[in-house]
Amino acid sequence: MNYQTVVGLEVHVELATKTKIFCGCTTEFGGEPNTHVCPVCSGMPGVLPVLNKKVVEYAVRAGLALNCDITRVNKFDRKNYFYPDLPKAYQVSQLYLPICRNGKVEIEVDGVKKYIGIHEIHMEEDAGKLVHDPWDDCTLVDYNRCGVPLLEIVSEPDFRSADEVTAYLTKLRDILMYLGVSDCKMQEGSMRADVNISVMPVGSSKLGTRTELKNMNSFKAIYRAINYESARQTELLENGGKVIQETRRWDANKDATFAMRSKENAQDYRYFPEPDLLPVEISEEWIENTKNTMPELPEAKRARYVSEYGLSEYDAGVLTSDRDIARVFEGVVAKGGSPREACNMVTGEMMKLMSETSTLPEELNIDAGKIAALIKMVADGKINRNTAKDVFAEVFRYGADPVRYVEENGLGMLNDISLVESTIDDVIASNPKSIEDYKNGKEKAFGFLVGQTMKTLNGRADPQTVNDILKKKLQ
Repeated sequence: MNYQTVVGLEVHVELATKTKIFCGCTTEFGGEPNTHVCPVCSGMPGVLPVLNKKVVEYAVRAGLALNCDITRVNKFDRKNYFYPDLPKAYQVSQLYLPICRNGKVEIEVDGVKKYIGIHEIHMEEDAGKLVHDPWDDCTLVDYNRCGVPLLEIVSEPDFRSADEVTAYLTKLRDILMYLGVSDCKMQEGSMRADVNISVMPVGSSKLGTRTELKNMNSFKAIYRAINYESARQTELLENGGKVIQETRRWDANKDATFAMRSKENAQDYRYFPEPDLLPVEISEEWIENTKNTMPELPEAKRARYVSEYGLSEYDAGVLTSDRDIARVFEGVVAKGGSPREACNMVTGEMMKLMSETSTLPEELNIDAGKIAALIKMVADGKINRNTAKDVFAEVFRYGADPVRYVEENGLGMLNDISLVESTIDDVIASNPKSIEDYKNGKEKAFGFLVGQTMKTLNGRADPQTVNDILKKKLQ
């Protein structure tokens, strides 16, 4: 019997608010353990929560971007369970009336498009963090993360492969980052997923028993874990076994999943309405204002780059892969830089230097006007492209003014044709072996002669002019 993989996701996204969901403590990542806490988020008796309005705003913004219905009157519930990193022994979440419902996201895998349904999005608070110390054989608790606002985005079980899951997560991350609701840094836990996996016979409509992988924070790990768990369940069923509903953990070193505990159901958490928080009423006016202030999302931006600037789908995809990359590109164009040349400069030299210097997109602090000025210097014939690359590195690393840097370092284009010709004559006279190789059909020899000429002229000559004169002299 052939089996089909079925996956559903619960994606937890930490919101980019300055303070926590129910108190004024900072949400800043890191810090000394247990320093970003107060009586409210540490669960002291007698304290009362106060809802952070920004959390609701971000939730509505995310819901609209993901094509959800916004619940006009929604409320919070208590999810009761005991765990050392949950000081109150309950989590404030939303079960009965979540803020967003019935959304969808379109994905594309191997040229095939499909919609992934979003069952709901709800607001909740994060728990703390357990730190296991193998040297002292103990577990420590850091409550800094307690009360950090989360959106939990719950999909329908619409995924049929790990590739579809990766496409969905990538698109979801891009949308949330463009909205500014989260930085989605998976390495810091700002975006993580619980992955529910089952298999069912091909052609069947009855879902199989699912297992859940908790707190996965790597696309690569999620991809490998889905493929492993799907194969494990299939082999188990084919051998007459039975899949047990349970929570499992992924071991990246062993490339396998292992049982942790039986999977809880909603009734195990004894949900009831949160008595310390009033229902949240969202007006039509607020929703309309949110719609009107939504930023341009990646898909629309890509389409605009293709239609307005004449860029290829590939180039538009690279430019919009991160909000801050797109910001630099649009800044260069706004300062008068040619869209095509701006694209080449950003996707070529800038991204190369980002890689070499380990610079993250959000850390970019480059003046778009200086890039535009550099592009104009090339277009006006004041410097050649090779020189432009060197100057760009100075702009990127040190914030150099490109016009002044070219003047002070004598990098302007050499327009003295007689000097170029005499230099070429000297290069020809000094490299008889290369001349012979060229005449014998070795094209690399020609490139060597061009390189020697450009080196002698300190890279200031126009490469095409050097090519033309050299070729004419050799003929």
